[in-house]
Amino acid sequence: MRILPIDSLEHPGLEDYARLTDVALRRKLEPAGGLYMAESEKVIRRALAAGHRPRSLLTQEKFLPQAESLFAAYPEVPVFVGEERLLEQLTGYRMHRGVLAAMHRPELPRPADILREARTVLVLEDVVDHTNVGAAFRNAAGIGADAVLVTPECADPLYRRSVRVSMGTVLQVPWTRLPEWPEAGPLLREHGFELAALALAGDAVPLRDFARNRPERVALMLGTEGEGLSRAALREAGHRVVIPMHHGVDSLNVAATSAVALYALGEGGAPEPRTRADEVSDVGGGE
Repeated sequence: MRILPIDSLEHPGLEDYARLTDVALRRKLEPAGGLYMAESEKVIRRALAAGHRPRSLLTQEKFLPQAESLFAAYPEVPVFVGEERLLEQLTGYRMHRGVLAAMHRPELPRPADILREARTVLVLEDVVDHTNVGAAFRNAAGIGADAVLVTPECADPLYRRSVRVSMGTVLQVPWTRLPEWPEAGPLLREHGFELAALALAGDAVPLRDFARNRPERVALMLGTEGEGLSRAALREAGHRVVIPMHHGVDSLNVAATSAVALYALGEGGAPEPRTRADEVSDVGGGE
């Protein structure tokens, strides 16, 4: 590997890692430079497996074995090695996952290319919380959506926190950005998708009923935190669907909603009603 010890924040090549906690700077840097940050050995390995090109790696000396297992095939990529305190000063946080890589962003596919073979897709409209975006991708990967489509104002799926929360699945699930609704709605219908909006509406049907007679191709539409789907999105939807709630709760978190809806639309149709015994048996489960 091309190992470069660093003892100063002024070392050439460290600009990509500077001030990672400054959201405004990262939004300016990453799209313009075509970069995103992959954190942890698992996430970097998934990025490399997806064909993403590394630009550099940042780590401590004690984690060099991890770096070597990842970058043995990339001898040209610089591996910056520094003391923990220096790296924390550089990035703004403690690198407890050992390795952090600056990766070149892949070119996003056209929506038509993703939709051609898909059957069930998630559409995230203007979801601004990176944690929710990452969790929705993890649900899509784990429960079985074919792709995720995000609107122009949706948070960046390749933002470091989104990637981490998704457990790297944003690097596995096909995704791209949609155009605005006047173009996106017809595009989805052109590829045979029926648009189902998860919305608190008077004419919404319960998810279980919709799942029993699910269309062949479904685009599940989920809106931003708090406000839900926009009027423009609801105008495009052919179905309005609701998850019935209890105890005065009106709705679930957007990521939780995606999990419930995807499970209901799975190959087995709507989930069977859970008994109290089922619920007790799940206590203690983790990631």
